[in-house]
Amino acid sequence: QVQLVESGGGLVQSGGSLRLSCAVSGNIFSISAMGWYRQAPGKQREMVATMPTRGGTYYADSVKDRFTISTDTAKRMVYLQMTSLTPNDTAVYYCNAAILGTPHYWGQGTQVTVSA
Repeated sequence: QVQLVESGGGLVQSGGSLRLSCAVSGNIFSISAMGWYRQAPGKQREMVATMPTRGGTYYADSVKDRFTISTDTAKRMVYLQMTSLTPNDTAVYYCNAAILGTPHYWGQGTQVTVSA
C-alpha cells in the first residue's frame, strides 16, 4: 500500500504561481512513477506531469514550460511547481503513484483556483 497526501492548493490570481506538495508513505519500492493529474468541473481527469523512477519527466502540452515536477527522495515528497497560471488551470489536483506503469494510488486532491 502507498499513501499520498497533497497540500499547497489555494486561490491565486492569473499569472501567479503555486507549489503543490505530495507526501508519500508506505511501500514506496513498488512505485514505478509519480505524477500529478487534475480534474476540472465537468471534465475528465487528465495527466499533468509524470516522473518515472527510471528517469525523465513528461508533461501535458498545456502545461509544458510552465509546470515542473520534482521529487525529494530523502523527504519522500513530490512537488509540482506551477507558474504563469491561468483560469484554465483551475481544477482539483491529484498526486498519483503508478505501479508497473499504471496509475494506481491517488491522494485526496487539492483544489487550485485561478481567478481572472
